[in-house]
Amino acid sequence: MFRPKLPIMPQPTGTVTPPAVVVEPTTIIPGAPAPPSAPAAPASVPSRPTVQLTPGTALALVGGGTAVVLVVGAVLVSMLLAVAVTGASVAVCALVIRSLVNADAKRS
Repeated sequence: MFRPKLPIMPQPTGTVTPPAVVVEPTTIIPGAPAPPSAPAAPASVPSRPTVQLTPGTALALVGGGTAVVLVVGAVLVSMLLAVAVTGASVAVCALVIRSLVNADAKRS
């Protein structure tokens, strides 16, 4: 009941041979030289506008990047502080419990 049922693969009935590949040699006939190409066309106008950084936009980008770094840093520092406070509170609880257990053992 709990044994897996494996599918049975049918065996091929005859001899399986790969199809024959026939290689026919071809000859290369040199042709006439290609005519000289036409002069290159002038560069086409790009379909989308190029981004131009003015001093104002560069300053806005730097300010935005600084704000992102400060926010991410504040979040990470607050998470680290939360872990440290939790660890300290667990350590204080362990000391209190140990003290209670030792005091109870001395009374007996």
